[in-house]
Amino acid sequence: MSAFRFAIMGAGGIANKFCDAVSLIPGCEVCAIASKSMERAEKFAARHNLPAAYDSYEEMLKAERPDCVYVAVTHDAHFALCMLCLDYDTPVLCEKSMFQNSREAETFFARAKEKGIFSMEAMWSRFLPPVMKAREWVKEGRIGTPVFGDMTIGFISSPDPENRINNPKLGGGAALDITVYSYDVLTWAMGVPVLRASVEAKNMATGVDATDVVLLRFEGGAIGVCKSSVACSPDERLIIEGTAGRIVLPHSHVGNEAYLWERGRLTEHFIDNKTKNGFTYEIEEAVRCVREGKTESEVCPHAMTLEFALLCDKIFEAAE
Repeated sequence: MSAFRFAIMGAGGIANKFCDAVSLIPGCEVCAIASKSMERAEKFAARHNLPAAYDSYEEMLKAERPDCVYVAVTHDAHFALCMLCLDYDTPVLCEKSMFQNSREAETFFARAKEKGIFSMEAMWSRFLPPVMKAREWVKEGRIGTPVFGDMTIGFISSPDPENRINNPKLGGGAALDITVYSYDVLTWAMGVPVLRASVEAKNMATGVDATDVVLLRFEGGAIGVCKSSVACSPDERLIIEGTAGRIVLPHSHVGNEAYLWERGRLTEHFIDNKTKNGFTYEIEEAVRCVREGKTESEVCPHAMTLEFALLCDKIFEAAE
């Protein structure tokens, strides 16, 4: 089987991690990088020994015809570049948050469905072994019936108003950068649909949201809370409490451990010592789905992305 060829749009830091991850997967390669700056594209290509660099996203699609494109630009450009990939019948793996609002998500997925082209949000943390283990424990009934889920994530953003986190022109704010993790990881670990969601949010001086709290009611009656902020450095963790025990993941979306308590006793301590780069799992999923002719992933389906985009509508409306 010939190598699976990825092309990358955007030469920022996260694209470096993606390129490193691809190099760990047999039968995969990055064939090209495109950036608005040819200088940045050429430096990225030299760093990773890539055969081609472009200063035009469209020219890269025309010339390379990759098997899939990884979109790694700032949030404000995700929708336009994802739509451009559809113009060239090219599957898309797009960084989170894939879209800024429900209008973008609905427009893109309707066109992707019409054309039958694979697309997936790069919610890499859903694939991590500790998160998968937590979901497994819940489904096995190890903590009884889930009662409460809580995920917290945050950091203090740069004071520079032009920084991508703070800049509304770049799709800044907590929601698109980290609330997406707390929502998508918690809902995956709980393993049941969300029936309704309410939000509270506070803006920073630049007008983007700095702190979000999302209250969830799950099918079956469990209640969840997603807390995220770029104004403080909280104790990051995921906790699921049930009628017969609890699950704790330190460092929520990036850690390598999961703890299981059953009836007040620690019964399992899962440690992931195998993962070298957490992006490998989402990449392998995209490759598998494209090769099997699928249009979406079961782990990160279109419904996940649309659900969070609808939540963003609420967050941006509530923020003050």
